[in-house]
Amino acid sequence: MKLVDEAEIQVIAGNGGNGCIGFRREKFIPLGGPDGGDGGNGGSVWLVADENLNTLVDFRHEKTFRAQRGENGMGRQMYGKAGEDLTITVPVGTVITNVETDEVIGDLIRHGDRLLVAKGGKGGLGNMHFKSSVTRAPRKATPGEEGEQRLLRLELKLLADVGLLGFPNAGKSTFIRAVSAATPKVADYPFTTLYPNLGVVSVEAHRSFVIADIPGLIEGAAEGAGLGAQFLRHLQRTRLLLHLVDMAPMEGGVEGIAPAEQVRAIERELMKHDPALLDKPRWLILNKADLMFEDEARERAEQIVAELDWMHPWYQVSAISREGTWPIMQDVMAFFDRQREEAEEARNAG
Repeated sequence: MKLVDEAEIQVIAGNGGNGCIGFRREKFIPLGGPDGGDGGNGGSVWLVADENLNTLVDFRHEKTFRAQRGENGMGRQMYGKAGEDLTITVPVGTVITNVETDEVIGDLIRHGDRLLVAKGGKGGLGNMHFKSSVTRAPRKATPGEEGEQRLLRLELKLLADVGLLGFPNAGKSTFIRAVSAATPKVADYPFTTLYPNLGVVSVEAHRSFVIADIPGLIEGAAEGAGLGAQFLRHLQRTRLLLHLVDMAPMEGGVEGIAPAEQVRAIERELMKHDPALLDKPRWLILNKADLMFEDEARERAEQIVAELDWMHPWYQVSAISREGTWPIMQDVMAFFDRQREEAEEARNAG
């Protein structure tokens, strides 16, 4: 299933029930006092994070969610029943924004996180509350309050460990197919990937991580060019970036841009969107080595690395034949293992 990562929904909390105007009517008590009960509170609307969900696609079909109204108060000091709360499940990693104010009101990052997005109206008061020494038979009750209504934008930031970035046709979709069970569409034209694709890479039993294939970026993506703009944010929560580059000859690179310049162009887009992205660990993956002779491919790879003055890990692979892809996944798993060990040592030291 393709990931749908943004949706707008209307949430409407239940109105409070009205207070009741009532009087005691019992045998032998001709002048019974007021006994109108209060209305019940309206139900509220909650969002709850569920790790079993990974898409917002259901909100494309159902956009309005309404909690139950509180019941009206009744005679004999009987309170109306409160309306039931409405709980809406969303994927872990969903950011909730109030569309009218553009204010982020919540970020559900853990399974079971709850967020109140629309509070139910308070029930009205019955006339039993308005009795006094002056007013013995009040004919006054208050209506229930209206429940809150909000138009919300739900935005899912992928909670992937590894993010693949690169120009269109750099081979990201082919790469994720080579290393995981994900089956993104692959073709030889730009922007094949319309939505991020998630894949789970299982190195061995109980040792796995999630990798996200982000749609190809082009220069100007941070300002809205191409499809990359709306997906740059998906890189923010990854722990490691794999930067795929087509190793094609200088005069025939992707979109006519030489490999080293492809890297620099995307670095500029990352800087414009969020400079912190450039501080993330980023490894260089030089892809499509199968299109050249072995010696030529190695020479080209070293030339690109030298031109970039690349100081981080780099690899030469052929994603379509899967040559060289698995050692990268093993190194990624080892990298995450070291991160966990360092974090545990820091906690113990603290």
